[in-house]
This record gives sequence, structure tokens and C-alpha cells, in this order.
Amino acid sequence: MAPPAAKPADALARHWTDALPRSVQPYARLARWDRPVGWQLLAIPCLMGVVVSRSAVGFWPEDALLSALFVVGAIAMRGAGCTYNDILDRKIDAQVARTRGRPIPSGQVSVKQALAFVAAQCLVGLLVLLALPPAAQIAALAAVPLVAAYPLMKRITWWPQAWLGLCFGWGALVAGAAIDGGLSAPTLLLFAGCIAWIIAYDTIYALQDVEDDSLVGVRSTARLFGDRWKIWTLAFYTIAFLFWGAAAAWAGQGLLGAIALGALAFLGAWPLVERTQPDRPGSALAAFKANVPLGLLVTGAFALDPLWRTLAPFVRGG
Repeated sequence: MAPPAAKPADALARHWTDALPRSVQPYARLARWDRPVGWQLLAIPCLMGVVVSRSAVGFWPEDALLSALFVVGAIAMRGAGCTYNDILDRKIDAQVARTRGRPIPSGQVSVKQALAFVAAQCLVGLLVLLALPPAAQIAALAAVPLVAAYPLMKRITWWPQAWLGLCFGWGALVAGAAIDGGLSAPTLLLFAGCIAWIIAYDTIYALQDVEDDSLVGVRSTARLFGDRWKIWTLAFYTIAFLFWGAAAAWAGQGLLGAIALGALAFLGAWPLVERTQPDRPGSALAAFKANVPLGLLVTGAFALDPLWRTLAPFVRGG
């Protein structure tokens, strides 16, 4: 087995995976357990879907369990997706400075071992799927072809970030189906906003690899937008907040959530883009990571109205 590769730039400096046996650590890196931003960004649309669907009635006790299932499912399926992506991209990864130290191109894990690891993670995802309501199961299974095709998109389209938006934003549909028993208009608007948000933050992430991607022929919106990437990225953030605001309004939320969303758009998303420097990969990475607290704050803004509906009877009763 090859010696462990250096930590990726977006991995946490200290993480519990560092204490795993040396033979297990390559699998942890395949699943990106040491890089939790990915599963967090996958889980956030699910949590958004829960809170938006509860706008008119307030939260129910089972929402906590449902949210926990979404988090576990996000960790498992993000890990499976990353492992599958690394299997397909092993030749490209070997040519890119940032990725050549990954477990498969560096020889730490064979393709057969990686495939077995994909199956194990998918089994965890299946257990989560079986615990969801039937409508949510159907919605989740409908995403499988999209997820399977995603690693190929960077070879055939300049918009792989849009395809990622479909995949990573799909959790909003699953959560809406779990609560509503189907896909409501607010859920669809929420999903559209998530797609635009994901295009924005993944364009920022792709800025790190523009030079390497151009050498090996990998396409991205960062390359497509070129020097106008900032205008396009700001546009997609704006579209995201417009759709999110429409989702909140259609779901019956009040003025408080709208004010919170507007403040986040001006004080969170736009300054984040302005601070990003394409010639400094660390700057792009920091801006990408900042989308986790931004997404959680948006979820919190969505949660204000249903939380008030939940607590109001107790407050008035007191």
C-alpha cells in the first residue's frame, strides 16, 4: 500500500478520522469524512424542505427523527457518490495536482475495493430510505439516474454545476414529499432556489481548478464564465434568494422570514462573492465553505415562522 497522501486543502486539520487504523483511513478519504462540507451541503436542502413544509402548521415531534435520517442519508450517499466519482475519474485525477493523491490514483485502494465500499455505503442509504414515508422513497429513488450520470457531465457539458444542483438540491423534494405526501408548489420553488444556490457555490469551488481543468479537458461554469464569473455567480445567488422568498411566501410564511432572507442575501451571499479572489485558491475554498453557515442561516430564516406557530400556544397559555 502506498503511503498516505497529504491532507487535501479542504480537509479539516484535525478530525476523528485521523485516529482510524491506517488501513481504514484511505476509505475515510474516499468517502470524504474528513471533509464534512460536502455532506452538510447535501443535507441542508433536506432540512430546508422540512421547515418550509411545516410553515403553516408548526413543527411536529417526528420532524426531529426525519431530520436525523436525512443527515445520516446525506453522509452515506455523499460518501458513496464521491467514491463512485473517484472510480470514474481515476485517470483524470492522476493528472490534476489537487487530486492525484486521492486513494485510487495513488494506489492506496483498488477499484474492486472501492466498488465494495460504494455498495456498503449504499446499503446504509437503503436502510435510511426504508425508514422514510412511501412518497419520499419514490422521490429519492427518482434521483438515482441523476446521481449516476453526474460524474460524466464534466466531460459533455459546460454546466456540470447545474447537474450537481439537481443532485444536491433533490433533498428538498424528498423532504417535501415526506411531509406533504407529494410535491407542493413551495417545495418546487425551494428546489429551484437550491439549484441556483448550488450552481453559485460550485462555480466558486471550481475556480480552484480552472488551470488544471483546461489542461485535461474538464468543463465547468468557472471556465465557461471566464472573467465574468463574478457577475454570473452573483446572478445565481440572487435567483436562489428570489425563489426561496417565493417558496416562503407561497407556504404562508410571514414578514419575519422575508426580512431575514433579504438580510442574508445582502449581508451573506453578495459579500462572500466580492471577497473571492480567483488567483488565490484558498480564497475560493473559504468562500465555498462559507456556504454551509449561509445555508444553515437560510434554513433558520425559514424556521422562524413554523417555530413561532409551534411555540405560540404555550406562550399565550402562559
